[in-house]
Amino acid sequence: MRAVLVVSTFLLSMLLYVDRVCISAAKKDVAADLSLSDIQMGWIFSAFSLGYALFQTPSGWMADRFGPRRVLAAIVAIWSVFTGLTSMASSFVSMIVVRFFFGAGEAGAFPGISRAVYSWIPMQERGVVQGVNFSGSRIGAAIALPLITWTIAEMGWRPTFVLLMFVGLIWAAFWVLWFRDDPVDATWLSSSERDYILANRQPQSVQSSKLGRAHLFQSRTVWALCGQYFASNFIFFFGLTWFFPQLMKRYGLSGLDASFYAAVPMIFGALGNWTAGWWVDRLYGANRWRSSRRLPAMTGFGLATIGILGCAYATTAWTASIWFSLCIFGADMTLSPSWSTSVDIGKSRAGLVSGTMNMAGNVGAFLTGLAFPYLLEWSGSPLPFFYVAALLNLVAVGLWLVIDPTVALEESSA
Repeated sequence: MRAVLVVSTFLLSMLLYVDRVCISAAKKDVAADLSLSDIQMGWIFSAFSLGYALFQTPSGWMADRFGPRRVLAAIVAIWSVFTGLTSMASSFVSMIVVRFFFGAGEAGAFPGISRAVYSWIPMQERGVVQGVNFSGSRIGAAIALPLITWTIAEMGWRPTFVLLMFVGLIWAAFWVLWFRDDPVDATWLSSSERDYILANRQPQSVQSSKLGRAHLFQSRTVWALCGQYFASNFIFFFGLTWFFPQLMKRYGLSGLDASFYAAVPMIFGALGNWTAGWWVDRLYGANRWRSSRRLPAMTGFGLATIGILGCAYATTAWTASIWFSLCIFGADMTLSPSWSTSVDIGKSRAGLVSGTMNMAGNVGAFLTGLAFPYLLEWSGSPLPFFYVAALLNLVAVGLWLVIDPTVALEESSA
């Protein structure tokens, strides 16, 4: 029955990114309706990332303290309400406020999932499960771009956001009724599967339950995890925000045509997640714990560097989509090792550790939403943005040499 857990978190990951990418697909209509410039839209994109970043660590702490059952149900309900409230925004300021709290609501999703993974998923399955979960977000984004573009054309952007609100509320109701924080409390779980999970999941230590912020910031691994995740999100958030509208503008495409070109990299992102998840578990099964995290991530950042530079010089929408697909494939290869490492070193405080890492990553996402329009305005060219992204990827390759998933935080801080 843990397969049902994985399907549920996969669907949640899809919903996260359907709701998140909706604003990019609606960018043209929202900007026209509210008389917003590209710079103002950049701030709206980034308002989400700021709220998302600031509430990562608190949300992760809550998932550890109160359990992923209650926390995930609550945050999905909260962000769904703010998805619906987006439809009521009538000005630049009101849109900023709503998108900030929408981001704050989404903040606990992946830390909460990580805490559930710690309790329910055996160590040898962790890489694949993390890869499957994150592939859901990419598939969700790929589906959302053409689907939401079509829905907006048929219904308008405001009713579209209301429709998405109800989808989220349905998931929240299912989760709170079905899920249990520990397999021991799941009466519907067979005794054989319960025994298998308990025998193979990562053991909790006494020290990990007392882990605090002081331990976090004494760890080189945590600092390096945060730095490399900043680079990963800087790249990926461009795909969720500016890649779609800049395809329309740069190559003179309609919204529907651009949505298909923009969706292709998200499919490759899912493939990158599956590839890395398989590689992580294969290396771990060969007793190469450090390599199982480092090699997929370092390879991914190398591919992302090549892809983003190729995209910078693409002369057609099709070649831009292909190069950016390579970039996102590589960037998403870093997710399974990143989140697996967070669970490795955080153990029962995986929510706190992964939330801190994701907070740093979404500071990168916040800057992406602003960096692209400002650098374009200052330089008259999109190239400086692509150069910055490539440089960050190369730095991230080096950071993975510092990361050690085999040393838990209480051990590294002792």
